[in-house]
Amino acid sequence: MTIEFESISTENEENIPEKPNLLGVLIDILETLLLSVVLFFLINAVSARIRIDGSSMEPNLHHGEFVIVSKINYRFGEPERGDVVVFDFPRNITQEYIKRVIGLPGEHILVEDGNVYVNEIILSEPYLIMEPRYEGEWVVPEDTLFVLGDNRNNSSDSHTWGMVPMNNVIGEALVVYWPPSSWGLINGTNPVLASD
Repeated sequence: MTIEFESISTENEENIPEKPNLLGVLIDILETLLLSVVLFFLINAVSARIRIDGSSMEPNLHHGEFVIVSKINYRFGEPERGDVVVFDFPRNITQEYIKRVIGLPGEHILVEDGNVYVNEIILSEPYLIMEPRYEGEWVVPEDTLFVLGDNRNNSSDSHTWGMVPMNNVIGEALVVYWPPSSWGLINGTNPVLASD
């Protein structure tokens, strides 16, 4: 009678995973948390997220929509007519407003007979559905902006309380990200001076 002994291979031992090291797991968790915190602060340094509150920007932005705001656009450039900006309300800096830039520093703004004029040239605004029912005249001082809501007759804006200091501007509103049915870029259509 012959007895055969099987040799036990050690090759399979290399494929058996080691038991997790508790210290290694804790280090992985701490690294993930640290990376999350760093990313959170980086994202907040260059952008903000705001919720539209009210109807002053209808028909283009609606109550309850969430918007991404770029905080860095105006560090490398200046606001342009038609930009939708978010700013600290000059009369109460704890409140954030969102409006459209109409007048730039040094410009003369006139609202008359349902039209907006910039330096005596009519402004074409295809994004509006109703013309303003008020009249007024303003000169935009240096380092300030003249802003109006797209819902001209239902908006607290520069025509009622004055200019927005550039220091109050948080950034340019770029994208609606919530709800999904409203996803899209905000500055799709800009106003044009009639002579341009």
